[in-house]
Amino acid sequence: MRLRAISIQPNERGSDTLGAINTGVNNAIVPELDFTYMIRDYLGVELILGTSRHQVTSSLGNLGGVGVLPPTLLLQYHFNHAGKVRPYVGAGLNYTYFYNNGLNVGGQGVSINKSSFGPALQFGVDVQLTKKVFMNVDLKKIWMSTDATLGDKGIGTLHIDPLIVGIGVGMKF
Repeated sequence: MRLRAISIQPNERGSDTLGAINTGVNNAIVPELDFTYMIRDYLGVELILGTSRHQVTSSLGNLGGVGVLPPTLLLQYHFNHAGKVRPYVGAGLNYTYFYNNGLNVGGQGVSINKSSFGPALQFGVDVQLTKKVFMNVDLKKIWMSTDATLGDKGIGTLHIDPLIVGIGVGMKF
């Protein structure tokens, strides 16, 4: 189990109207909890849990905020599993649920798809501090997107695709 502080840095791009108005998504720093089950000494499955709220901006001004819940499941390969410094790589699937949508343009609500699926990649390292406690640093790339509509007109797809940098502590059970 690990508890991290993560910095979520969206690499957003919009299509259609969302692209034309230079839609952007702000960074966020939030806590993240993950659970890793080791199938073998070198092979693990990690479930990542965390949520964040992001403000969406454009050349028209602030468009409001939206909550993002992106549980992610990764298969990890751990190098040097018996050592004090244990790097690992992971690949898996992300499911993103968008909630508390407060987006609007000129007072008119913007509707978004509630969810998306996308790939996720990870690189990290655990550094053993005691027999059960370790420090962790990791880097993840997650692909997520949502389609937006204003009234009954589609205004494009927003690809958020964040890079996530985390640092934290973990405990073996």
